[in-house]
Amino acid sequence: MLSIGDNYVTNFSFTQDQVNAFAELTGDTNPIHIDEEFASKTPFKKPIMHGFLSASIFSRVLGTEFPGNGSVYLSQQMDFLRPMFVEEEYEASFEITEIDSRRKTAIIKSTITSLVNKKVMVKGEAKIMHKELIA
Repeated sequence: MLSIGDNYVTNFSFTQDQVNAFAELTGDTNPIHIDEEFASKTPFKKPIMHGFLSASIFSRVLGTEFPGNGSVYLSQQMDFLRPMFVEEEYEASFEITEIDSRRKTAIIKSTITSLVNKKVMVKGEAKIMHKELIA
């Protein structure tokens, strides 16, 4: 049974090949993501990941790991606070902050933190339905 305070943490990173594949899949070929020479002339000095690629960890975790299979994503609010880079390690953390048993939903705080500098990169919250709330 899901409870307020339940939480989950996982580490992840993305490669430049994955960023390039995401650019091709979505059509977002902004050179800030895929062109090292272009990116070197920006304030970031190197390519940055697409915000939605970095936040795709939320979908992976909520759909398959925590609370896991049976989740239905209803919404996601998020703020992209800092640029994220390929080959760097990040920690994604999740915590159930609200459960609405009448509506069969849960609110889950979602955060991505850099393991390099310990800063929060992305923060937000998701609303989901889950099989344990529907039953």
